[in-house]
Amino acid sequence: MTGFDRMLGGVPVMAILRGYGAERTVALARRAWELGVTCVEVPLQTERDAEALAALVDAARPHGHPVGAGTILDVEGAQRAQELGAVFTVSPGLDADVARASLGLGMPHLPGVATATEVHQARKLGLEWLKAFPASDIGAEWITAMLAPFPEARFVATGGVSARNAKIFLEAGARAVAVGSALDDPAQLPMLQRILAARSES
Repeated sequence: MTGFDRMLGGVPVMAILRGYGAERTVALARRAWELGVTCVEVPLQTERDAEALAALVDAARPHGHPVGAGTILDVEGAQRAQELGAVFTVSPGLDADVARASLGLGMPHLPGVATATEVHQARKLGLEWLKAFPASDIGAEWITAMLAPFPEARFVATGGVSARNAKIFLEAGARAVAVGSALDDPAQLPMLQRILAARSES
């Protein structure tokens, strides 16, 4: 078992911590870890984000939790992610150069897809785990539809997903959902716990 199979195969939730700064990012990641969400992405767009990513990598290392870099738009971004200690990369769209660069650096890559053509192209690049984005716009039924011609695809529903609607995407066939603000909302934390508990029992 390698890559995202290992990181997300047993836990159907990934955390995305965008723009929080180093201290708050680490605090929210610790909350995620306590819930059982071990896979955390930090979108890498500014130097402040780079500081947050590096701080989280340091905090996660003793626990062996995977930390990745998101919003990777070019080869240089993938290289920067590796330098900061990320172990996987995520992009909002599908770019073959970014995918190859990330894989070449030993980092599993999660590209954004929203059409059958993009899913097909991603599969030709050898990518099985795909980011269904923006999930709230394309809808849970899109995932079900894509699994018919691409049954081997493993979708992570991302974009507009919260603890309130995560179950809809998981029931539609998504292997995982990516949440962000849910970790900063006390009202959603019990919902996340129920989602994780239900999956661990299934």
